[in-house]
Amino acid sequence: MREIISTKDAPQAIGPYSQAIKANGFIFTSGQIAIDPATQQVITGDVAAQTDRVLRNLSEILEAAGSGLGKVVRSTVFLKNMSDFAAMNAVYGKYFSTAPPARSTVEVARLPKDVLVEIDVIALE
Repeated sequence: MREIISTKDAPQAIGPYSQAIKANGFIFTSGQIAIDPATQQVITGDVAAQTDRVLRNLSEILEAAGSGLGKVVRSTVFLKNMSDFAAMNAVYGKYFSTAPPARSTVEVARLPKDVLVEIDVIALE
């Protein structure tokens, strides 16, 4: 069984994808960037501010699916510049302070809308 997850409390998809898919007890989110769901515009700010917005967006999507950040088992962080790792990690650590999920972090040449960070997660229901 496969269920599409959608909420107005997170940025709307800007392409042919879903905010998340629930399947077989897992929630798979699409990568989220620092878009304010109220304006559908990228927020201003450094990588710390963008990471905070991204994690709030992911939290809203997971809540709409009946889950939450505490049930995340895997995440992938895409950074425009690996020099931003410490700043991103400081914010990320506030959201995953106990029993953090498995994670990969990679530097990429470019991200949608030229943001500094994108994160996707896999969580349990």
